[in-house]
Amino acid sequence: MSATPLSWYLLLSFAIFSIGLLGLLIRRNLVVMLMAMELMLNGANLALVAYARFRGDEAGQVMAFFVMALAAAEAAIGLALVLAIYKHFKTLDVDRISRLNG
Repeated sequence: MSATPLSWYLLLSFAIFSIGLLGLLIRRNLVVMLMAMELMLNGANLALVAYARFRGDEAGQVMAFFVMALAAAEAAIGLALVLAIYKHFKTLDVDRISRLNG
């Protein structure tokens, strides 16, 4: 049984990151944009872990752990901001929020 090549992991990582980037650029809902950013971070994590696994190095896995901690903090702060924005503007559409500010 052969091991999965690094290029497959990197291709999957690129696909996940690209889906997140596309979601961030196309969708205008704040919650969906927050989830798209999480997808981008997960794609980067997969690339870090794949490189670390194939090099036999733990540094990539440690960096992936720190990125996961950063993603958790970003999600908590982002959701708190989304709730505050929704309470104030009664919408999560980025275009409508920017129009309401003037």
